Amino acid sequence: MDWSLLVPEYILAGWAAMVVSLDLFWGRLRKEQLAYVAAAGALTATLVSLIWVNDSASFGNLLQVDNYTTFFRVFFGLIAFVICLASAQYVKDRLLHPGEYYALILLTVIGGTYMAAAKELLTAYISLELLSFSLYVLTSYAKFDLKSNEAGLKYMLLGAFSSAIFLYGMSLVYGVTKTTSFAGIASALSGDTSGIAFALMLGIVLMIAGLGFKVAAVPFHMWTPDAYEGAPLPITAFISAISKAAGFALFLKLFGQALLPMADDWRWIIAGLSAATMILGNLVAIQQHNIKRLLAYSSIGQAGFMLMGIAALTPHGPSDPASALLLYLVGYVITNLAAFVCVIVYYNQTGKDEIADFGGLAERAPFLALCLTIALFSLAGMPLFAGFATKFILFQTAAQQDLLWLSSIAVFMSFVSLYYYLGIIKQMYLVEPTEKARLPVPRMEYAVVAVLIVGVLLVGLYPQPLFNGVENATSALFQITQAAAAASAGL
Repeated sequence: MDWSLLVPEYILAGWAAMVVSLDLFWGRLRKEQLAYVAAAGALTATLVSLIWVNDSASFGNLLQVDNYTTFFRVFFGLIAFVICLASAQYVKDRLLHPGEYYALILLTVIGGTYMAAAKELLTAYISLELLSFSLYVLTSYAKFDLKSNEAGLKYMLLGAFSSAIFLYGMSLVYGVTKTTSFAGIASALSGDTSGIAFALMLGIVLMIAGLGFKVAAVPFHMWTPDAYEGAPLPITAFISAISKAAGFALFLKLFGQALLPMADDWRWIIAGLSAATMILGNLVAIQQHNIKRLLAYSSIGQAGFMLMGIAALTPHGPSDPASALLLYLVGYVITNLAAFVCVIVYYNQTGKDEIADFGGLAERAPFLALCLTIALFSLAGMPLFAGFATKFILFQTAAQQDLLWLSSIAVFMSFVSLYYYLGIIKQMYLVEPTEKARLPVPRMEYAVVAVLIVGVLLVGLYPQPLFNGVENATSALFQITQAAAAASAGL
């Protein structure tokens, strides 16, 4: 076991302990300064992760450090970096114990990273639980807010139930394949499975249900609106980004490696979940009047789009759908974080999060209104923005894999989403503000918003560099599958 492969995670764990210690023993350190210390830790771990670009090494039979893992190390580290900066003012004004708050954000990154790096089922499960428990605590972190307590309790209870389902599904797959290794499972399933078909499919269905909870797929989405509304606003943004990204990192690795030989048996289940998720998420979002609940149902709809990438996986050409999925995931996270940081800035100044409260924002904060408009148009998939380029590639890839009907539903639901996004834009530009005073300009938050919006435009106008990185990640992901297929064929 080469322990040096885990250096980025050592940095994150050590930095989390340091942040807690600074908060405990150095009372003169202001709350917002802890945000910058934590952000520096996330950025340091991200930069150190780049050492393993184009490298591939195994930590025992537990973790694989390759381009796929490095991709998500960088991705999750940058998400935590943005959330720490966006939390500074919010935590200062509204939360106690900032040290533990930022430490949990860093620990969540470790859980998400190991979900992407796992080589076998138990490591993946333990990593998922590390991520989940950190998010349960962060959701209920505003302990004097009843909504936050309720959201954390619901999230934890439903999360524990879904984890048990996922673990039972894992046990069934282990029972019929005699291994927890992804490579071993793929090898076992490449042969004759006629005698184990029922137990195997039951295990796969249960694992789909468990992971469906983590990515907020219908009908496992019930926690999402309440958790999004009740959690502290930066944590809502964090859940929408890292929970979905880590869930799909594991989803893709599990179904693109271990279970890929059975793709013809499970893809119709994923396709049905995808259709139901995008339809329900986008239709129910129309009825929402709270912007956090609207973005919650929007994220459910977006999960439906991403499930298309899983449904499009085939044993003969898995890398194209996987690349399209990761490209979409990155575009979605950048765009969603841009929208949430705009909402956080507005909430910090006004304490309001109803859609009607955004009336006249274009007069009170023109730059903020413009950035939020760009983010919403990108989420809807309008041209020039990240959402259009990533949706086009994902929908086209799904259509090429005999899922034209699913791509058609996705295109229609994208038009539906434009309706409720335009409702927010209408409030900002066509409604008179109840207050005429200009909103203050917080420089750090505005800088974060500006960088995210630049990212939205770059991915939309010039996605090639990102696509190259995504292809490098997915090529590393499917080397194990190709090796298992070759071994099964006796080559």
